Amino acid sequence: MAGTVSILRRGAIAEMRFDNPAKFNAMSLAMWQDVAAHAKALAPQDDVRVLLLRGEGEKAFISGADISEFDSNRSAETGSAAYDNAVQDAQDALVACPFPVVAAIHGVCMGGGLGLAVACDLRYGAAEARFRMPAARLGLGYSFGGIERMVHVLGAARVADLFFTARTFDGIEAQRLGLLHTAWPAAQLDKQVEQVLEQIANNAPLSVRLAKKAIGLALRRAPETANAEIELGRGVCLHSADYAEGRRAFAEKRVPAFTGR
Repeated sequence: MAGTVSILRRGAIAEMRFDNPAKFNAMSLAMWQDVAAHAKALAPQDDVRVLLLRGEGEKAFISGADISEFDSNRSAETGSAAYDNAVQDAQDALVACPFPVVAAIHGVCMGGGLGLAVACDLRYGAAEARFRMPAARLGLGYSFGGIERMVHVLGAARVADLFFTARTFDGIEAQRLGLLHTAWPAAQLDKQVEQVLEQIANNAPLSVRLAKKAIGLALRRAPETANAEIELGRGVCLHSADYAEGRRAFAEKRVPAFTGR
């Protein structure tokens, strides 16, 4: 079995679930391709306000790539371009989603699982979770795009430590390193993450999407170019019905009902 990647919907919240339990949700080539396809299909849907990434069960988020496939699609004989492109496409598609992407990490999160986690905007995990970047123990070279994203999230010194030592660390240290925004006991994680998702989903979508776009531009673009693009988005927010609703709700001391328009 190659495992599956499925999409579940509950109102404005979408969930992408990785299911390959016999291999601790290890990612097959087909699963990497499905991540990109699902993310690209969700991106233009205005009714999606936040996307959650989660592994099936509580034993693993993603234990990495499915190494059993490497002889057939990631070796010196076969080359690795198609596989590497699929991984990069999956990560890039998550980064490109116009709405926030949140990771909820139970259990094992290693290798490609770390790569997908840092492609998310927010990352929460169990204190008992186990993290590792094992490329140096496998003799694999990691892509520049993946390392660049980790450097943006963690900083060069911390990425050097994780890649050079290939050591395992828990959710508490992952929070200290900045990989996790918050680590909770495993029994509390799902409830706490659901509260975060609801907070995001109840906020003004145009404002949230613009903030995500600005954060991305701050990392990738010259300030002058980014500023002009964001000013256009600010004008949309200023003239939106949601902005008028937000002001009314504040004055009336009630919860605003945002529509994304």
